[in-house]
Amino acid sequence: MGPEPNRIERKVGAFHHLYDIDGVPCQTHINRITNGGYIHGQPPFRKEGISALDFDSKGIYLVSATKSGCLTVHDFETLYCESSKSSTCLENTATKLVLHLSKHQQLDFVRWNLANQEEVVCSSMKSNELLIFDVGYISSEPSQVLRTRLSASLHGSNIHKGLSDIASTPIDDSRLFASDTHGVVNVWDRRMSSLPCLELTTNSRIALNSIQLNVENQIIFGANKDGVLYMWDLRGGKASAAFHSHKEISHSTLMSLKLASAIEKIEPLKAQSDIIAKEIHSIDLDPSCPYQLAFHLNDGYRNEPNYADPLCLRKPSWLPTNSIYVVGSASDKGVHLLDFYPDPSSPSHVDFNCRDDVETSSGVKNQNKENCFVPLSEAVTACAVHPLYGTIIAGTKAVSIGDKFKLLQLSAERCVEGDVTL
Repeated sequence: MGPEPNRIERKVGAFHHLYDIDGVPCQTHINRITNGGYIHGQPPFRKEGISALDFDSKGIYLVSATKSGCLTVHDFETLYCESSKSSTCLENTATKLVLHLSKHQQLDFVRWNLANQEEVVCSSMKSNELLIFDVGYISSEPSQVLRTRLSASLHGSNIHKGLSDIASTPIDDSRLFASDTHGVVNVWDRRMSSLPCLELTTNSRIALNSIQLNVENQIIFGANKDGVLYMWDLRGGKASAAFHSHKEISHSTLMSLKLASAIEKIEPLKAQSDIIAKEIHSIDLDPSCPYQLAFHLNDGYRNEPNYADPLCLRKPSWLPTNSIYVVGSASDKGVHLLDFYPDPSSPSHVDFNCRDDVETSSGVKNQNKENCFVPLSEAVTACAVHPLYGTIIAGTKAVSIGDKFKLLQLSAERCVEGDVTL
């Protein structure tokens, strides 16, 4: 017998952030209660939502951050097992958390240090501090705090840079990268100083929302609020010398690209709609095809109404195989699963051909592949994908880790929604 039909399998469970610290509800829990009502018929500003999620390299732990400032590390196996239990069992699983800290300050990004999987690094767009926590030691205080240099002085007051995205390399746990709200990628060598040893500049004061290192850790990409992509080469010259010097060194971009202008040159896309510059929420390299750099715009390249929350940058993720990109919808409650397999048979390919008799580059006939949308009960702010199993966790504005917890199994040939198991 041949293989079973390709499908998505979903296992559903909600994990609300209802945790206590020393018997007192944490800040995220309090904000969830406070924001429960409506003002003049409109939902209130929610500051308790999940802002970021990240799996460690082995998929053992999942770290999450909330807008209210809660940093939480979950044992993924425990979280997965809890999904099969009743909702009452999921209300408060604080005793099974690896770590739960409430910092009373907004947290926007969180990443595992790739070279030291006992460290998580946090940033806030309202602070110039990069907070590093060692999950091996239960402490409410960070093990190290890195800071940016002052950006300016206005009327005797110092103006600090807020920090957005974070990056690290798997070969050096002392080197950390963070983009900021003044158009700079800050690079630290923790052995030398708590201040950056290198600043990668854009010649612009526009905030950089996202950064990404290539697989060789030699090129770093950045994306800003004006829809511009930047690239810096970290090899040789001043960039290399910076890690052997105690002096502040700046390094300008190797290349910049305005996405709206680049898309206009692609006739099939230009023919679909008007193309205007949009904010880039995130960029990410495809792990199964590392020369593909995904860019996620505010509401797509199309001229559509924008329903996205301007205070929340949505954070997508790639599946580890098959070039499937998972991203929360800007206008609907749920996640899109987009097929970017580098072949015209992919529904997201510029030259997509949906004929059944078209063969892919590997000789396999096209089977009418399609992109999928998985509806949820809340708007999704962040997605994380298990590095081995492809399990998707979705964080939402209502602070459920995985507003619904999902097990999704996808094939390279087709993306078809299957049955729901409660």
